[in-house]
Amino acid sequence: MNSTAKRAKTAHLAQNKPKPPIRKASPERDTVSASLPRTRGLEHLQPSSSFNFRSWRVGVSWLAAPLVLVLAHGVFAQAPDPQQLFQEAAEAQQHGDAALAARKYQELLRLHPEVLAAHANLGLVFGSLGRFDEAVAQFRAAVALAPGDRSLRTNLAMAYYQKGDLPNAIREFSSLLKEAPGDIQTATLLGNCYVRQGHAAQAVSLLTPLAASHPDDVSLQLTLGWGLVRAGRTKEGLERIDKLAQQTNSAEAYMGAATAQLRLEALDQARRNVDAALRLNPHLPGLHTLSGMIAADFGDYEGAEAAFEKELEANPSDFQAQLNLGSVLYSQRKLDAAREHLERALELAPASTQALYDLALVERAQGHVEAAVKDLEKVVGKDAQWMDPHVELAALYYRLNRPQDGAREKQIVDRLANEQRTSSKGRDVNPQTP
Repeated sequence: MNSTAKRAKTAHLAQNKPKPPIRKASPERDTVSASLPRTRGLEHLQPSSSFNFRSWRVGVSWLAAPLVLVLAHGVFAQAPDPQQLFQEAAEAQQHGDAALAARKYQELLRLHPEVLAAHANLGLVFGSLGRFDEAVAQFRAAVALAPGDRSLRTNLAMAYYQKGDLPNAIREFSSLLKEAPGDIQTATLLGNCYVRQGHAAQAVSLLTPLAASHPDDVSLQLTLGWGLVRAGRTKEGLERIDKLAQQTNSAEAYMGAATAQLRLEALDQARRNVDAALRLNPHLPGLHTLSGMIAADFGDYEGAEAAFEKELEANPSDFQAQLNLGSVLYSQRKLDAAREHLERALELAPASTQALYDLALVERAQGHVEAAVKDLEKVVGKDAQWMDPHVELAALYYRLNRPQDGAREKQIVDRLANEQRTSSKGRDVNPQTP
């Protein structure tokens, strides 16, 4: 993430009277969906209707079900104890007890590592818990047992996608698309990966001909619209998204339009479209998170808090809701609660510098100065061009009577500020921005 985007995204939190989100940024490692809003900044606000983990989990769990029935009968006919483990795991998974299901599947796989269905289902369970590294490992094991199974390879690609491992996701989706060029869902997911990785023009090139032949595919059209926005063709992209929303009267399309408009700070239009989406489908994953972000931008912090909490009731693994709620609570000086949500956000996305920075601000406000310094040092170690953490570090170093470190950070701040001034002088206004 570049320093300009992060500065626009977070500078307010460094103030004495901080405001909560909304932070505009380019894609970074902060994980989770490229399709629906899942991060407090807009790292992953890339409208594509249904590619969040929950919709994936529901869909592929049906793919896994036949494997469960067939393999359970063949493998365990003479082994009642493993059969019981499998049945208990499957029942726990079906009833939403993911932790118990994971334990049962793991116990089973220690006895029978050759059971394909157990690996596949355990991958789904880990994904539902936001444990994407472990989901990847299980799907890789499943693919090794059945390398020709396209559904398992799709699951593996999706696990990489949800983890935020875009190079591997692109590799897997590209391989799948090469084998089946007419697979619109795979093409759309690959386009999303390109957009997230900063290759929006490549996404536009891939999706434009497909969009012409599939004008009613909401996911495809939204992804192309967002790709156009990210490729600098802002007006064209927004017009496509708005037109799609009006034509289809689709909650997903309205949400996609609101997402793009929020990123471009067209708040009135964003609120209008998110309200339309809520009327059509209030259960759409990520929609309440987006609603909360818009509410926070309008200064309705109580409404924002309620919206984020509602999203988390349905999906506690929503990284963006956790991060945004932590920010709102911090702004209201509900520090213990803010810390709880930010720590949860970091569990979901350990590489998120944004979540780590926000946690450092909470630690500073709670008087845990040394802990705040350690976390800020980690942030600047990962993103040396982001100025705000350097500003915070300089102040805290002086507070800890470390003047040499403080002076060093001040020099960095001065250099970055000068670079930004120089850059802004030479920056052209995008003529396509409405």
